[in-house]
Amino acid sequence: MHSWVDGQPADALSLKDRGLAYGDGLFETIAVRCGRPLLLERHLQRLAEGCLRLALSADQALIRSEVLAYAAVLGEGVLKLILTRGDSLRGYAANPVTSARRILQGSALPVYPAAHAEQGICLFACATRLSEQPLLAGLKHLNRLEQVLARAEWSDAEHAEGLMRDTSGRVIEGVFSNLFLVRQGRLLTADLSRCGVAGVMRAEILCQAESLGIALQVADIGFEQLQQADEVFVCNSVYGIWPVRACAGMRWSAGPLTRKLQGITRALLDA
Repeated sequence: MHSWVDGQPADALSLKDRGLAYGDGLFETIAVRCGRPLLLERHLQRLAEGCLRLALSADQALIRSEVLAYAAVLGEGVLKLILTRGDSLRGYAANPVTSARRILQGSALPVYPAAHAEQGICLFACATRLSEQPLLAGLKHLNRLEQVLARAEWSDAEHAEGLMRDTSGRVIEGVFSNLFLVRQGRLLTADLSRCGVAGVMRAEILCQAESLGIALQVADIGFEQLQQADEVFVCNSVYGIWPVRACAGMRWSAGPLTRKLQGITRALLDA
């Protein structure tokens, strides 16, 4: 399927694009089923927040309409929406009147082993650390070199995902997922005010947990808390929830709270 650039089929991009030159932009990865983009409102809400924080001028209504139109043509798969600040000449200073460039790409849904969801996965403890930068924390911006370096640390089939900490040693997230712990029935996920990506499935799980009356906490997580956890799982908006069964010599079982939330997210992604 053709990519779209600013609403038109295209397979090329200007060499002056600031997304290419500086990673100046944002992106969303959206699962599409039966022509419908899933969790669209959460994706668009995060995108709008990112545009506000990066002072990126973008027509949110136009973005919505293009995503819906592209998803209808794609049918089934993964839609990647990229916003860049558009073209500029040499130098970091941006043209203040330039509107965001809109790029839409489609691909097939990834095929993951059923065992990932059923039996759980092993996490690779990555040496690459996430830099602490509150101005960019939570955003799904185009600067993903830390994730690229972390993902290059393992190539075996045993590990399905990596665990990332920040430069102070706090447990933050997976390479392409968010992380949750369960301890004595309480749900815990990392504070992302310094670094990390505020995933849309993470937001959905927090909302579902609150509505179900599940005790939850967003806070700093030390490595010792990971060791003491009763259950651990990772999540994203494409596969839902994978229980974590092992990491760096630690082992867990897929417990009842993980399974309960996994059922809820599976229903959202199968809808």
